[in-house]
Amino acid sequence: MNKRSIATVSLSGALDEKLRAIASAGFEAVEIFENDLLSFGLGPRDIAKLCKDLNLDICAFQPFRDFEGMPEPQRARNFARAERKFDLMQELGTDLLLICSNVSPNSLGGIDRAADDFRELGDRAGRRGLRVGYEALAWGRHVNDYRDAWEIVRRADHPAIGVILDSFHALAPGFPVRAMASIPGDKIFLVQLADAPKLELDILSWSRHFRSFPGQGDLPVVEFMQAIAATGYSGPWSLEIFNDQFRAGSAAQTAVDGLRSLILLQDQLAPDWPKLVGEPLAPPKSSGTGFIEFAVNETKAGELAQLFSQLGFRKTGKHRSKAVERWSQGKVELVINSETGGFAHSHYVTHGPGVCAIALDVDNAGLAMQRAETLKARTFYQPVGPGELEIPAIHGVGGSLLYFLDQAGKNWDTDFEPVASDANGDALRAVDHIAQSMPYDEMLSWLLFYTGILDLKRLPQMEIADPRGLVQSQALINGDRSLRFVVNGSSANRTLPARFISEFFGSGVQHVAFACEDIFATVAAMRARGAGFLDIPDNYYDDMEAKYDLAPDVMAKLRANHILYDREGDGEFFQVYTHIFDERFFFEIVERRSYQGFGAANAGIRLAAQAREVRPASMPRV
Repeated sequence: MNKRSIATVSLSGALDEKLRAIASAGFEAVEIFENDLLSFGLGPRDIAKLCKDLNLDICAFQPFRDFEGMPEPQRARNFARAERKFDLMQELGTDLLLICSNVSPNSLGGIDRAADDFRELGDRAGRRGLRVGYEALAWGRHVNDYRDAWEIVRRADHPAIGVILDSFHALAPGFPVRAMASIPGDKIFLVQLADAPKLELDILSWSRHFRSFPGQGDLPVVEFMQAIAATGYSGPWSLEIFNDQFRAGSAAQTAVDGLRSLILLQDQLAPDWPKLVGEPLAPPKSSGTGFIEFAVNETKAGELAQLFSQLGFRKTGKHRSKAVERWSQGKVELVINSETGGFAHSHYVTHGPGVCAIALDVDNAGLAMQRAETLKARTFYQPVGPGELEIPAIHGVGGSLLYFLDQAGKNWDTDFEPVASDANGDALRAVDHIAQSMPYDEMLSWLLFYTGILDLKRLPQMEIADPRGLVQSQALINGDRSLRFVVNGSSANRTLPARFISEFFGSGVQHVAFACEDIFATVAAMRARGAGFLDIPDNYYDDMEAKYDLAPDVMAKLRANHILYDREGDGEFFQVYTHIFDERFFFEIVERRSYQGFGAANAGIRLAAQAREVRPASMPRV
């Protein structure tokens, strides 16, 4: 049974903090990184005891550098160094030392020379019941390919000497992984896993700063693990991540993300790979948004209700015991919660007006909760009144809630008394997508959260030009595109997403997009009810006229209604934005005509227009 492991270098904090976070997340093993041990105040025996108390096996101690192929007297010194490391390992209670390929300018090439060194080291390790694993660094001076590392191990021909395979060092340089299948599984002493985004960087800088967990990058880690599976390897799956964001963030959250990444990887490999400890459930099948809940006070509730009415929603329900209203249009369900107690009120006190909860339609809410709990999501429970439906929920982005609505179970609307109202409009069909803004260094974590718990896949990441900096945007969609999330982050502190986070006091939903069939008729009806929309400059429409062969009457309607336009092949996309509500969130109306994107070409225009509308960042709120 393959154990889940992670190297301590992947997390922030002191060694004991790292170990506790790793154990709490649910890992069974750990690699102790040498610098973590050297900088820690307790000795190796104390660390061994702490790991035992935390039920963590120490699967490796690493790294031992610049060993093989050195001339004398450095060669003799290296064997003396190795004996000292063996002493330390025995105190730690681990039997595996990781040696990475030599990068010293003094090192001598030659596979046989390196094999001789490892054969002698194997004799020394074997006498102590220890093992040595050899890893090819992608920037190694003479050995930078795992195939060469394996050939050295093969020629050393010693039971205490094996190879260590690292997904980054194999995949980042583009080495073929099929050759791994020919390595005997018992000669692979450890498998290390890391993903990474595609970047135009030298490989050393790429590795040292931008590694990520499997599923967070662009490397074919699944293909790597399929090749490993063919060997019969049965040792740990160990994460080794060098990432500046991770080292500056929460050790506890990083460890949870790491565990999620392994479970998600396991899902992708099943059924070809034996299950890990704690077999997870398959992700639930989602089918769209059940409802979106807004937390406000009594005054803002009236203002938000007026905006909903202008957009064609009608009040269809009043909660049986709480200051909560239901507003409906097509398949869109919105909830205004102005209670003075409970979760929504706490969310309002912390963040001000905004989305406090999103409910998702899934095929089985109970199984969705079990999967979320397996992935260490924080569950949420709140007392409910007599006859009220208890909806399973977990904590999501910015402390908001993510509800799971069971299609086969009770309907959430049983909590509401119907309200008779005049028909307003049914132009809006469904929630098209939900956009959430967050600090850039949280994006990888939340992307893993969504793709791990739900049946969502990532689209290619986009860079959007805000007038005050770049915004990274990542879309996530389910199979039938009934559920779409867009995650936005920026490291610049004056972009619109960054200012939203500042105003909202944290991450959250910055806008919700609704889909319609005829945007011109829809917007005309909304304007007639008093709705206003974001002002788009004439320069944009002048460029549209030159760029596309749109009919004059279409161009006139786009310009008059401040509607943005984009085209992908034969697909067309129309979008229009409301003004920002209370300087926090806004709504988008879209029409898709065989178009699958999100109007990325227009995002910079929209951000610039919104920047002109919002209060200057230096101006205090009155």
